[in-house]
Amino acid sequence: MTASSPVDQVLSAVDASLDQSLERLFALLRIPSISTDSAYAEHCVAAAELLAADLRTIGFDAAVRPTGGHPAVVAKSGGATAPRALFYGHYDVQPVDPLDLWETPPFEPRIATAPDGSKRIVARGACDDKGQVMTFVEACRAWKAVTGSLPMGVTLLVEGEEECGSRHLFDFVKANKADLAADVALVCDTGMWDKDTPAITTSLRGIVSEEFKVVAANRDLHSGIYGGAAANPIHVLSKVVASLHGADGRIAIPGFYDGVEDLPADILEDWKGLNLTAKDFLGPIGLSEPIGEKGRLLIEMVSSRPTCDINGMWGGYTGEGGKTVIASEAWAKLTFRLVGKQDPIKVRDAFRAHVRAQLPADCTVEFFGSRGSPALALPWDMPVLAKARAALTAEWDRKAVTIGSGGSIPIVGAFKDELGLDSLLVGFGLEDDRVHSPNEKYDLKSFHKGIRSWVRILGALAA
Repeated sequence: MTASSPVDQVLSAVDASLDQSLERLFALLRIPSISTDSAYAEHCVAAAELLAADLRTIGFDAAVRPTGGHPAVVAKSGGATAPRALFYGHYDVQPVDPLDLWETPPFEPRIATAPDGSKRIVARGACDDKGQVMTFVEACRAWKAVTGSLPMGVTLLVEGEEECGSRHLFDFVKANKADLAADVALVCDTGMWDKDTPAITTSLRGIVSEEFKVVAANRDLHSGIYGGAAANPIHVLSKVVASLHGADGRIAIPGFYDGVEDLPADILEDWKGLNLTAKDFLGPIGLSEPIGEKGRLLIEMVSSRPTCDINGMWGGYTGEGGKTVIASEAWAKLTFRLVGKQDPIKVRDAFRAHVRAQLPADCTVEFFGSRGSPALALPWDMPVLAKARAALTAEWDRKAVTIGSGGSIPIVGAFKDELGLDSLLVGFGLEDDRVHSPNEKYDLKSFHKGIRSWVRILGALAA
């Protein structure tokens, strides 16, 4: 009989101790670490302290570190070999409102049975991000229990302000470069392609957020007296917004697509094979037709192509009943999602120039925005990507796919800019996990096989 490998022995230990792993996760889930509400500040500290204490039990040098806001946990462990991974996650959670839509109290975790017989962990933070963080912690625990050490050096950075914009983490990373030095970053705040297909997110869209105000007259006007003669800023704003997209779905701002590149042919073929349909993607939200760029796959529209979306428009009288008024000003908020080598500053400046070019006489515009963040993409030929993909494929017995994310995780940019690290984004969440909503859940399969997946990935990266 052939002796089992160290990885196989560690996987067996994961299976044997799943109940204990759940107990540790449940202890963390019971803490209402809501970062956006100052009333829960002491609970954020309690969650950080619990996590640091737990990591110390498995040999990590772990500390709760001040950040200027909610604290971060930094934990370091040596390994059998030289490479070091920096793992990132967060212990803070979203508010639970509306509370009356929860089937059971949000901070009393439980195992529920789904209609198909599968088991799921139900609690606020079960998926985002406590369950995901604990998949990695439990993988480290199993390695230490079986072999006495980790196969490579590991540093954990678990923050408490992700749900309120990671306000203090960027400065923390910049000030602690030496402590956070590593060879690769690992991020577990993403998801699977479907419940049986693992995925590595290889690109994140960047973002530019803008708010602008169009101003005409120096006061609101009586529409019976001035209508037909005075500029109406709501009309002007509507025309500006309508001008942002062409009939082909492309964004009509001059220079907007500078830095946008097409996918490599082999990756595009992989994505075609995923067969993401409008029925599957849009059907559950009551829609049926994609409205993006003509000639593009739906998966390209939501993952690898840039976007422009109006997030809000207002002006004039919006109360009950009527008021015959021409408003003096009108407002809009919008966001651009960026890809490839698009420059956030150039996109912002091009947008502002486009708006100014649409304004008639007597109208002015003010802008209120931010610098934004660029898109991020892993090199397709990166060796650690191939190793992680092979490890996931071995665990799930299905080829791991590489996908792009339509969202943005700005801290990944800080890891690249400040620490020089590319980030592997590997997560086990599912589309129906109700993240940020009542009755958030995390499939027990995602938790169990997530631990096993990290065991394999650590072993593969160390090889």
